[in-house]
Amino acid sequence: MADVVLRNLAKRFGDTQALADLDLSIRDGEFVVLLGPTGAGKTTTLRLIAGLERPDSGRIEIGGRNVATEAPAERDVAFVFQQYSLYPHMTVYENLAFPLKAPVRKLSAEEIDRRVREVARMVRIDHKLENRSTRLSGGEMQRVAIGRALVRRPAIYLMDEPLSSLDAKLRAELRLELKRIQKELGSTLLYVTHDQVEAMTMADRIGIVAEGRLMQVGTPREIYGNPANLHVAARLGQPHINLLPADLLPGGRPPAGTKTVGARTEHLDIIVGKDANAEIDWIEHLGDQNHLHIRASNHKLVTLADPYLAIAPGDRISLTLRDPLYFDAAGQRLS
Repeated sequence: MADVVLRNLAKRFGDTQALADLDLSIRDGEFVVLLGPTGAGKTTTLRLIAGLERPDSGRIEIGGRNVATEAPAERDVAFVFQQYSLYPHMTVYENLAFPLKAPVRKLSAEEIDRRVREVARMVRIDHKLENRSTRLSGGEMQRVAIGRALVRRPAIYLMDEPLSSLDAKLRAELRLELKRIQKELGSTLLYVTHDQVEAMTMADRIGIVAEGRLMQVGTPREIYGNPANLHVAARLGQPHINLLPADLLPGGRPPAGTKTVGARTEHLDIIVGKDANAEIDWIEHLGDQNHLHIRASNHKLVTLADPYLAIAPGDRISLTLRDPLYFDAAGQRLS
């Protein structure tokens, strides 16, 4: 594995600035997730590191070596795409072994067999080694695609939303598997997603990307609790953060220059029927918790509540702020 450093990386496609002066350092053995919407520049970043695109400017360093002008084969990276991209005429074993049979690797048949079986056990597909890839479920095919990258043992693994086409239950299972494998191998991994749950549960650090720029990098807890601006604050949290006028609710102490208050569930205290300043519009019952849709003046809020809280649509409640987030007119965080 190796450190990966991106310095002042820029890429334009016609009139579209895909990346602008992006700086990012990934430590050896670190799991970093780039989180952002479609078109933010996440996949372009992976393709630049892999050598599938050439940057207009900037450096791409892998293990201290600038590889920005090198061919993909010279960069020692492994790429897992959103689609499985398996060879349909090959068995699982043959798909896993294929990257190891390149003449430049000069591996013996015994070493190839050892690596394939070791990785197959790691991704829990060893019982399907003799099956054709077309005879696998979606989750099994994705395991093979991930395994085919793992056998390579590159400097860095690049993964472009590899779980997005799976159902919710399987996605949750493979998130845990992928994190387990990464820790077990001590591998350096850069993962791209638009799913905040994937980012929060897997990443050592998250990079929030928007319009080709890296807005903030930090641990999941840092990004969630100390966002640099409104865009970053809105990327994490379920339900989404409530953005309110500074004078809408009591309880806060907005600093000078506050234009917007950001209130997550933990920033809102609810009291039923006392000094009411809001009303319950409707309630989403989710089993272990409820989503309350609330109206305060002409503003709508959503927050979580205990399912045993005795409230109903139309009830009047008191909402009070507790240590919310404050932002200025430009959307920048105020301390």
